[in-house]
Amino acid sequence: MKSKFIFPLFAFFTLLFMAIYFLVNPSYEKSIQAKYYYEMGEYKEAYELAKEAFSIDLYNRMASTIMAQSKTSLLYVAYIDDGKKYMTAINKIATNEIISSADKARMRLICEIMISSYVKLAPSIITDEKLITTAAKYNDMFEKLLEKVTK
Repeated sequence: MKSKFIFPLFAFFTLLFMAIYFLVNPSYEKSIQAKYYYEMGEYKEAYELAKEAFSIDLYNRMASTIMAQSKTSLLYVAYIDDGKKYMTAINKIATNEIISSADKARMRLICEIMISSYVKLAPSIITDEKLITTAAKYNDMFEKLLEKVTK
């Protein structure tokens, strides 16, 4: 009868101790903050916090995972930002009545750079789907534009 209560009580206190350790440990505290920022789409802040947490405890797998995912998401964000910037430049060139061969070469070069940059992106299961689809849309636009410019 006594053993019926001892084992569950021991398990409860073990879990309680683990939870307190997880919440009080500065490495895991920073990991939780990093996870929050990652989920909010603030990948740079998430990366910095996860990097700090990982430097405190090299065995913190949560920090390691968030750091890797934030880095991947930052690559996607940079690709999308470059895509916006280059599309604006291309649209400015396209408004000219006559597009010179130098402008066509510039457009071709921009498209080739963006297409090769897209190939280097490697999404994971938890990478934000919105980032992946937006990057894919820009890649499609650059591929179609490259097709038109090279003809």
